[in-house]
Amino acid sequence: MPHMLDSALGSLGAVSLTAIITLTAFLYLRGWWQLRSTPLSVSGPRAFSFLVGLSLIWVAIASRVAALDHELLTVHMLKHLLLMTVAPPVIWLGDPVRALAKGLPQRLVQRVFAPPFQLLPVHRTGSAIGQLAFCWLAAAAALVVWHIPAVFTTAMHSSGWHFVEQSSFLATGLLFWWPVVQPWPSVSRPDLSMILYLFFATLPCDILAGFLVFCDRVVYPVYSSPSPLLGVSVLGDQQCAAALMWTCVTVVYLVAGAVLTMRLLSPQYAYNAELTAKLRGIPQILEAFQHGD
Repeated sequence: MPHMLDSALGSLGAVSLTAIITLTAFLYLRGWWQLRSTPLSVSGPRAFSFLVGLSLIWVAIASRVAALDHELLTVHMLKHLLLMTVAPPVIWLGDPVRALAKGLPQRLVQRVFAPPFQLLPVHRTGSAIGQLAFCWLAAAAALVVWHIPAVFTTAMHSSGWHFVEQSSFLATGLLFWWPVVQPWPSVSRPDLSMILYLFFATLPCDILAGFLVFCDRVVYPVYSSPSPLLGVSVLGDQQCAAALMWTCVTVVYLVAGAVLTMRLLSPQYAYNAELTAKLRGIPQILEAFQHGD
């Protein structure tokens, strides 16, 4: 009975998430269309990036592939990587704040969302949360805690804890990638500390992946029986999941680091940073909230 209840809740959650993602995509496209002829317009490639990010979240949580995570640790690891490492930067590249702010009903924006942004405690809290150290620690903590065998098993046996686990991966992933991508209304300011930020972020993943690859026993008892889906042993599945994490994290962080390095070395960076600061400052988002049509 508990298993049937968890399955029913999982199906309901998948349907609900699909509806939320669809609504979010509609509101984003609505705002994107209304902003197309304004100074705050979002380019077509950025809009496509945002929609791809939403699709990746759907694949990770609500698709048929996601349902296989109870069979294979490799699929479970793929979900985590999509939620923490791949989808968040793709979403931030879509500049979602200004498009969604315009796509939402403006009365709702002005009465509900705008007032908190005018409060000093909110500004201070946002500044504290946006610090590199906090973002790094939050992402590292989510990764480490949820991969402790006892905690991992609890999440796999409860649909409620499984939802909390996936939500924390996505939330900390978005938080981690915010200072890297720095979408509007952030002020673009890449520097050497950001390169180091990405480098040190690979360490928890490398340690976990290395442990799973070279461990000669099954770390997570929930996968104690071999699955016929890949035709590999339980240890083989564990090693495949670790190799996937190792490869994906290395490639994604290396690409992000290379892009930031190229921007730092660009002679146009100083001018672009100054211009971006003027166009993407916090006062503009407040003005957009208050005077949107």
